[in-house]
Amino acid sequence: MPSALTIDQVRSAIANRQTTATALAHEFYTRIRQEDSEIGAFLTLCEERALTQAARIDAMAAEGKPLPPLGGVPVAIKDVMVTSGVRTTAGSKILDNFIPPYDCTAVARLEAAGAVILGKLNCDEFAMGSSTENSAYGAVHNPRDKSRVPGGSSGGSAAAVAAQMAVATLGSDTGGSIRQPASFCGVVGLKPTYGRVSRYGLIAFASSLDHIGPFAKTVKEVALVLRTIAGRDPMDSTSAEVPVPDYVAELEKPVEGLKVGVAKEYFGSGLDPEVRAAVEAAIQKLAELGCEVVPVSLPHTEYAIPTYYIVATAEASSNLARFDGVRYGFRAKATNLSEMYRLSRDGGFGMEVKRRIMLGTYALSAGYYDAYYLKAQKVRTLLTRDFHEAFKKVDVIAAPTCPTVAFRLGEKVNDPLAMYLADIYTVTANLAGIPGISIPCGENHEKLPIGLQLFARQFDEATLLRVAHAYEQERSSLVVRR
Repeated sequence: MPSALTIDQVRSAIANRQTTATALAHEFYTRIRQEDSEIGAFLTLCEERALTQAARIDAMAAEGKPLPPLGGVPVAIKDVMVTSGVRTTAGSKILDNFIPPYDCTAVARLEAAGAVILGKLNCDEFAMGSSTENSAYGAVHNPRDKSRVPGGSSGGSAAAVAAQMAVATLGSDTGGSIRQPASFCGVVGLKPTYGRVSRYGLIAFASSLDHIGPFAKTVKEVALVLRTIAGRDPMDSTSAEVPVPDYVAELEKPVEGLKVGVAKEYFGSGLDPEVRAAVEAAIQKLAELGCEVVPVSLPHTEYAIPTYYIVATAEASSNLARFDGVRYGFRAKATNLSEMYRLSRDGGFGMEVKRRIMLGTYALSAGYYDAYYLKAQKVRTLLTRDFHEAFKKVDVIAAPTCPTVAFRLGEKVNDPLAMYLADIYTVTANLAGIPGISIPCGENHEKLPIGLQLFARQFDEATLLRVAHAYEQERSSLVVRR
């Protein structure tokens, strides 16, 4: 089935004239139309743009020219990244008919590498959520069990890969929004180091926490996409002037002798026993591959959720002030300017976005700034220092991605605190700006996926991917032998 092809297989099939990029694009659109009515992963399709790119790739193949790294590969983009001439909503009514005039840098780099962009993917409104139930355009259903959430906020991105409606996708991760849905849907999802991938063209939620990263079926494919989108961008002052390694070439280096840290703080109360067992078995497998397992401590982890939800909501309050009904997006009918502001924001934003704006505005308000926002930034420094000290002893840290498997649609939607606690193992990497990846490591008794999360030092995605790949290869060989 063409939709089951990997990036390498797609590129090879087109280069060897076994198929064409145009035929593949049509096949993926057929699959989207067959499958997505029950999943809800796509918000907008851009067939004209996709087929124009596919024709360009086919012309190269016909002339015998070498194809670019992602030549003809069908991909899709989370709808928080702007796309020139293609509707971009951020999952919000306030941007219902917004057509951007330019492309997000990560999207432009994918297309420059030959990728065929099929369309835009559903997400929690302004990337605020852990279940993709907060979208103004309907919830996304988990392809593994359509009664359950796919995770969030990049639920559409994870579901599209899991349902084989795209070979790879881009998502964004502010507090776990790539890794958590990757875990729930049984795919691979990577959050790079802060500054590794340009945020230019990413609709901001929390600017110091937002990251763009890839989803795919395998670690190698994630490495290929990261190699394509990473690197300094003069349009983003926070993108880092740090060389981008050949992540794919680094994958095959041996992992023997690497030190894997295990923090007791990630294996405490609230962790589902089946998740614990699968993650501990994965860590044992890394030990069998020659890694040394080392206990480490991240003592300030218990403060991560309150710290994150102060910093993130404060930045959201500031970033979302631009949506006022004046320059773009939804505008309510009103008799004066202040009424227009109020009605446009009240009618345009959903409940979760309003909740976070209010929390953030309160944390930044006079008399409360020092008690909340300033203190949260100080604790953020302590959390970052915890990782810095741990990485003096180890090369990567292993942990569960989530405390549970995917929960049912509607189960936590009326309990914000329970929903926020779904991010308990992921927010720390965003606060510290370190890279993290989630890879499948098993299933529970209901055949729902469980994710192993790995962290590494800042800008050491190469080691992170190498360890993840070694585990993935070993697990794949065990599955085949069974």
